[in-house]
Amino acid sequence: MNKIKTALIGYGSVAENFHAPLISVCEDLELVAVVERNQQKSKIKYPQVEIFKSLEELLEADAADLIVIVTPNEYHFSQAKLALEAGKHVVVDKPVTIHSKEAEALNELSESKGLVLSVFQNRRLDGDILTIKKILRENILGRIVHFESHFDRFRPNLVDNWREKEVPGNGITYDLGTHLIDQAVLLFGRPIWVYAEILKQRSGAVADDFFDITMMYEGVKVRLTASVLANAPIPRFMILGEKGSYAKYGLDVQEKAFKAGQIPEGINWGFEDSAAWGKLYLENGTTSYPTERGDYRIYYQNIADAIYGKTSPDVKMSEAIDVLKIIEAAFLSNKEGRRIYQEEVFR
Repeated sequence: MNKIKTALIGYGSVAENFHAPLISVCEDLELVAVVERNQQKSKIKYPQVEIFKSLEELLEADAADLIVIVTPNEYHFSQAKLALEAGKHVVVDKPVTIHSKEAEALNELSESKGLVLSVFQNRRLDGDILTIKKILRENILGRIVHFESHFDRFRPNLVDNWREKEVPGNGITYDLGTHLIDQAVLLFGRPIWVYAEILKQRSGAVADDFFDITMMYEGVKVRLTASVLANAPIPRFMILGEKGSYAKYGLDVQEKAFKAGQIPEGINWGFEDSAAWGKLYLENGTTSYPTERGDYRIYYQNIADAIYGKTSPDVKMSEAIDVLKIIEAAFLSNKEGRRIYQEEVFR
């Protein structure tokens, strides 16, 4: 089969550091085009690509079959809609849209045209979340009562980035919150209720830079938090069960490798050093528990296989829509100071 001609819409840091390398190492994809309005930066690493000034220009040239949208959140819906209407398969960097109704409209459009539509939820393929899936599957901790996920950084100074400006879809909840909620939904499904506190903690901040979201399940409390003012070690994950606990510090190794310019190749990609493994705290003692290999490469291979008709996308639009509904519920909860119950979240 011929390689699937792939185009990147946008070439900011996320496109350059994550999407482009992953596309370039996928045997079934070929990066042929990039939309850059003002530069030709992508040609430094990928001299073979054709540069277009707009998505419209690219679609008019019929230059690619798979369109990967890596632009600010406010453009996701309109650009994905345009690409689908042109008969193209589409991957959108998370979140797929700002509003769940928009995501539902895109889903209906893709299904009506028989096109692949998916959202880039790479952190489903972090080594730590894969490890947690294994721990839960093997019932090592017994019945789980508490699941806590933190994504903390120390960035006290505001930066000139659209995520921190007064634009639709800005802030940490639509950024890191999308990842953490997606992981929780993947593990536990739809919550019974959602309660959230979403704050602007840095001086002069116009976009939210802290959240603390509770998602309650039958017998399980899920707590998701993120801060840009955390300069002390806090567990990335903490799980409490009737047989013991699991704690994991530190982030998946892949992000650091990508930002260092490493190409995601070889048998050693995504493995974490044993010194960073999480620990099991059981009645008979404490032990390090090996972290599973993280591998973002699986995402784009799955997309290629879905386009070839071999399978369906691992990241389904129904899941992406649920994540957006939970984000909307979190903002409503923060505004009104109350729990938002399932029948209101998923109506």
